[in-house]
Amino acid sequence: MSKLIGLYAGTFDPLTHGHVDIIERAAKLVQELVVGVAINRDKGPLFSLEERVAMVEQQMAPISKANGAPIKVRPFETLLMSFAEEVGANIIVRGLRAVSDFEYEFQMVGMNQALNDEIETVFLMADARYQAISSRLVKEIARLGGDISSFVPAHVADKLRAKFGAS
Repeated sequence: MSKLIGLYAGTFDPLTHGHVDIIERAAKLVQELVVGVAINRDKGPLFSLEERVAMVEQQMAPISKANGAPIKVRPFETLLMSFAEEVGANIIVRGLRAVSDFEYEFQMVGMNQALNDEIETVFLMADARYQAISSRLVKEIARLGGDISSFVPAHVADKLRAKFGAS
């Protein structure tokens, strides 16, 4: 049997506690986890690719150590399935927060299977504590001076406050 490699991809603009929760849980299911940081120019990210990769990498070392599975962070700007093939992933991990997420993800699974039916998609439901958290809302709260400390890791909160000139 081949090594079980998972891929969890997103823009992580910024990385939230919801993302970290999915990464921690996914790392327990695979022998290696690749966290793909999407370049996605259409979303107009607040943070540069380098900043987003650095934020994710900073959070991964303790997770990898705790779970024993190596976690690699890699940027990508290709089709998800092309990237999955490139990194040797057997499964794609996706997080679901609400029913509305499922509709979009359901369509994506169908398209991804048409591209490569050898790679499975596994859904992990967001922990109830994190279901309302989205990167878009976190950025809005930070921009308006709200407290984001319960939504993102401390180092990410610091970077958000710096972006928006808050203390």
